[in-house]
Amino acid sequence: MDSHDETLRREHDALGELDIPAGAYYGIHTMRAVRNFPFSGYRLHAPFIKALALVKQACAATNAALGHLDRERSEAIIAACKEMENGQLSDHIVVDAFQGGAGTSTNMNVNEVLANRAEELLGGNPGEYARVHPIHHVNMHQSTNDVYPTALKVASLSLLVGLENQVADLQEALQAKENAFRDVVKVGRTELTDAVPMTLGMTFGAFADSIARDRWRIFKSRERIKKVNLGGTAIGTGLGAPRDYVLKVTETLRHLCGLPVSRAENLVDATQNMDSFVEVSGMLKAYAANLMKISSDLRLLASGPATGLGEISLPPLQAGSSIMAGKINPVMPEAVTQVALKVMGNDQTIALSAGMGQLELNHLMPLLTHTLLESLILLVNVTKGLAQDCVPGITANTERCLSHVEQSHALATVLVPVLGYGKVEALLSKAKASGRTIREEIILQGIASPEIIDALLSPKRLCKLGFTPDEFDEVKL
Repeated sequence: MDSHDETLRREHDALGELDIPAGAYYGIHTMRAVRNFPFSGYRLHAPFIKALALVKQACAATNAALGHLDRERSEAIIAACKEMENGQLSDHIVVDAFQGGAGTSTNMNVNEVLANRAEELLGGNPGEYARVHPIHHVNMHQSTNDVYPTALKVASLSLLVGLENQVADLQEALQAKENAFRDVVKVGRTELTDAVPMTLGMTFGAFADSIARDRWRIFKSRERIKKVNLGGTAIGTGLGAPRDYVLKVTETLRHLCGLPVSRAENLVDATQNMDSFVEVSGMLKAYAANLMKISSDLRLLASGPATGLGEISLPPLQAGSSIMAGKINPVMPEAVTQVALKVMGNDQTIALSAGMGQLELNHLMPLLTHTLLESLILLVNVTKGLAQDCVPGITANTERCLSHVEQSHALATVLVPVLGYGKVEALLSKAKASGRTIREEIILQGIASPEIIDALLSPKRLCKLGFTPDEFDEVKL
């Protein structure tokens, strides 16, 4: 290093010395991680950085309250934590999301940034560490092994609250369409072939009910990850931390983050076992499966429109082709499907990451963290897109729906209870041979009048569970 080069500063650790950009808040531990793990280019997710800042703030505040950290240092550290929580220091969190060491590189990146910013607030310069040290002060009574998973739980809980709100909006949007389409008669289909009549409202009602279950699952999943191991230090025994700190720090964190976190009864268990994250991911996978089903059905119902089902129209969000003028594609359902597939794949990664943890620590926490938070962020965003930009703008093509009913076998199936399967089968054969619709064939043979057919296909009747014999009094056997 040139002694006159003011753009760099030199820091040292047990392995030697490295040059650090003079204005950087990170230090030598971070620089080594940047050099060691230049793998993905993925940055830490913003909710995770915010959660780490809250955890560090809780630790500093607790240590100060108990007299383990002096007031001047603690106030500077807490001020730096608040800046990080607000995103002001995110550019200095530079380690790759995929790293060895169970998250130690991330913890040290955060420690160094907070220490150097606190140092600066107290009148010093980054890299001096004369007033605030990243390990002695910022990391006081902590280990990566309790800070990192606690921050993951705080970030996940926060995102789950946001996801639950978005899912509630989607459920309400689908229920609004259930009500709007309650009188639209259409053909129900099984295995992509015509089945029996139903209403379009029933279709959206089924969508809404599946999402309602997801809303409940997401709400309950928060219970699985509210127990944290903060204060457990390296392996959950609390070695190196005062007892008064261990008993108080989680309470401080709960107050700061506004989430129902509490100290795990068995900190050793909470440090090494990650099955609670697998359970949450499984619930996210179930939600992804429902999103995929709904998106697939929306694409099918809107297909064509001239040569497909064309029973609904999706809102036109953008031009669909650079060569086919006027083409509009179902882009939102397609984007939702891609996110659903990603979440399903992530679930497998999370399960394997949790299962491959060994003895007293899970060394794959960085992968598990990145993947779980990615799933949550994707689901929050895509649910918002579906609920706000797609479902409310869906319209029913009522005449197309009714036309499909009259051209299909669905109408004849309505008569099976009174005519019998064999007679209905013969009726269908005659209609097919003559080229007439089932409605036309029924009227021609005098089986039922147009008014009776309309009554049998009324939305009120189709929404009723089962049939009563008097419904067929005017149908001729």
